[in-house]
Amino acid sequence: MRKPAEASFSVRFKRDFILNKYLYLMMVPVLAYYFTFHYAPMYGALIAFKEYTPIKGVFGSPWIGFQNFQDFFTSYYFWRILKNTIIISLYSLCFEFPAPIILAILINELTNKKFQRFVQTVTYMPYFISLVVIAGMIKDFTNNGGLINNFMTYFGVNDTAMLQKPELFRTIYILSEIWQKIGWESIIYLAALMSIDQEQYEAAKMDGATRLKSIWHITLPGILPTISIMFILRMGNLLNVGFEKIILLYNPSTYDTADVISSFVYRKGLQEFGWSFSASVGLFNSVINLVLLITANKISKRISENSLW
Repeated sequence: MRKPAEASFSVRFKRDFILNKYLYLMMVPVLAYYFTFHYAPMYGALIAFKEYTPIKGVFGSPWIGFQNFQDFFTSYYFWRILKNTIIISLYSLCFEFPAPIILAILINELTNKKFQRFVQTVTYMPYFISLVVIAGMIKDFTNNGGLINNFMTYFGVNDTAMLQKPELFRTIYILSEIWQKIGWESIIYLAALMSIDQEQYEAAKMDGATRLKSIWHITLPGILPTISIMFILRMGNLLNVGFEKIILLYNPSTYDTADVISSFVYRKGLQEFGWSFSASVGLFNSVINLVLLITANKISKRISENSLW
């Protein structure tokens, strides 16, 4: 016999499905996408613990336990790629993450609506340019005789191929990331700014508060929940440095500062056919990201009471 609570839930769900059947149907493609491309392939993580060969398949390949992980942890490249990944990720967190917040606040403070829309359009545009085109532009601008080199020569800097200099790669990467994504990522903060009660600004102005004080005491606290959620999500992907741009920009001369976990996985898995080894490296990266996500969520929940769950 069905329990009353279960029957009640079944009746409620059936009634809700009838009332919102089109919304449920709209969820089907999304659920199908995540199941097909995010959940179904998870069984492939097994090859991290096997000596995988395509002929034998995932389940037919012999088990080797944690051998791939031991090989990775004891390899010459481990500390180099771990250090590069952490440094680039921290640079991104310190410089790229606050950039769209600052831009959104500055746009919100503009009184000229036409100029405001112009700034928004200009900053959005780089996000819609193909990454391959972006990488080509960066190479052209930083090569000998490029736009940036020509500009720097006015300040006495010698003309040089910047992407051949390991010490310049991280700076170029972070600056290009900010330029490409700052406008697009500011949209969510602009939406959060729209939800702030404008009467608070009027009251603050009547009390003699300057614009900077209004930003500090009204604007930032008003968008703090959004900042907290975005920070938690960023921490969950902290070590997932965008390998596409790095692969397009780096070269053997800059491996010492540019080679990260994701680019290392790409080379080992697709270029050297080390599928099991690259899978173990990718799994290690995912576990670290999961730990960072849970930790950031707990800290945010304890400090600001804002969290994902």
